[in-house]
This record gives sequence, structure tokens and C-alpha cells, in this order.
Amino acid sequence: MIVTGASGGGRSTVAKALENVGYYVVDNLPQALMVNMAELAYESGDPTRRTAMVLDVRSHAFTKDLVGAVADLKDRGFKPRVVFVDAEDDVLVRRYEKVRRAHPLQGSGRILDGIAAEREVLAPARDSADALIDTSHLNENQLRSRVEELFAPADSRRLRITTLSFGFKYGIPLDADFVVDVRFLPNPYWIPELREHVGSDAEVSEYVLQQPGAASFVERYAQLIADTAPGFEREGKRYVTVAVGCTGGKHRSVAISEALATELRASGVSAYPHHRDLGLE
Repeated sequence: MIVTGASGGGRSTVAKALENVGYYVVDNLPQALMVNMAELAYESGDPTRRTAMVLDVRSHAFTKDLVGAVADLKDRGFKPRVVFVDAEDDVLVRRYEKVRRAHPLQGSGRILDGIAAEREVLAPARDSADALIDTSHLNENQLRSRVEELFAPADSRRLRITTLSFGFKYGIPLDADFVVDVRFLPNPYWIPELREHVGSDAEVSEYVLQQPGAASFVERYAQLIADTAPGFEREGKRYVTVAVGCTGGKHRSVAISEALATELRASGVSAYPHHRDLGLE
């Protein structure tokens, strides 16, 4: 993937969106190194074969012949796609004025002079682009969503939920988006035959989930999380942590976090349990 376009058009946001969906992104790459970068990425193996190279006129090696460079890549067996990010002149001016920066090509002239000079340099690339994204009326979240619609595998756009068990005596996880307190359930610690087991063991899990209110709590809380998932996805959040706490993070929180993950997966949400404090006692 080759990402280029107008300065201030949103290349950085596009680069971040591609990174979020699995691309290895190289920003501000000199055009002269495109072939070298493509070959290195290919030789590195699967993790970096989905590579995005971001080019702009700030690079001293940038030339007008981006079309020729793309053709060179194709001659070497690659299948490059050019994504051109653009916006209307008045939008670009407002964006530069907002951040109080000079356009990289304006020199001693006005911002509009820089935009015009850049458009001349980029015209061949714009005309031959595989995808043109006009960001004039898009905010960052909308632009990110647009990139994901175009280039992300379907599963990479889905929200991933971690149901994280923990013990309150060790502190609430700093990365928690939701905190669930399951100390309303009887503690298996006080059952001699369950004390040495953990919440993922069948006998402890059955004991916890058979307590009054446990099953309905899991069902209703999982539904709450499932109902919020589409909103989080629209807003660009890809990871949510549901922290499930009991006293020590060994019995109740482990059993409930496992049950929550199972219930969420049954409703079509990508969810995985993780046990932070298991083994500390």
C-alpha cells in the first residue's frame, strides 16, 4: 500500500488506521527506497507483508514520477495499491491555521501558494490512484472507519473484549473499562473441598454459577456489554477490558469472567478471559 496526498489531508490518520488493522506502516519514506522497502517486507515473512508506505513532499527524495515508481514495483512482481488522501483547499487552509503551521511548500508565500505547488507535484499520483479519499467533511473517527471499510479484513474491525479477573486486595486493574464486583456471591474459599481449587475448575465454577442471582447476572451483564459493542466499534475502540473482581482473584472472579466470555461469544462478540491474580495466593 502506498499512501500519499495533500499535506493536511489526513495521511497520518490513514496510517494509524492501517496500522490498527494489521499493516506494517513506514511513515515519510523517501520514494527512492520504495522498492527496497517492499523487498525487505517480503523477505521478512508474513508479519510484514501487508506493508503501507507513506510518502509526502516533505521528503527531499520525492519526485513527480511516483507513477513510474509504482510501475517499477509491478515489474518486480509486487501488487501495489496507491491511496490518495485529499481535501478541498479551504479545508486545508483551515487545518493549517488551526495548528498554526506553515505549509511545507509555501516558502515566503501564503498557505494557498503551498497547496497549489503541492497539487502540481502530486497531480500524476492523484490521477493514477487506486483509491481517492476526500477528507473534507470527515472527522478522524469517520476517516478511520472509511479506511477500515476499504482495506481491513472483516475480523480486524471487530471489538475484542477481555474479561479480566482480579482480586480487590491487589488493586483494581488500571486498564479496566468496566469494573464488576462479584463479592455478592458466597466465597468458595470457605468450602474446604473447594479452597485449593480455582474458579476455572468445574467444581468451583458450578458452585459459583449455581448461587442465586449468578446466572442471571452473567446473562444480563453480557447483554449490556454486547449492546455497547457496536457503539465502541463505531467510535474506533478495538479493545475493551471488563475487570471482574472478588477478594483474592482466585475463585468467584475467575468463574464469572470465564462465564461472561462464554456468554459474550454465544452472542457473537469476540471475548476472551484472562486471570491477572490467579496463583498469587
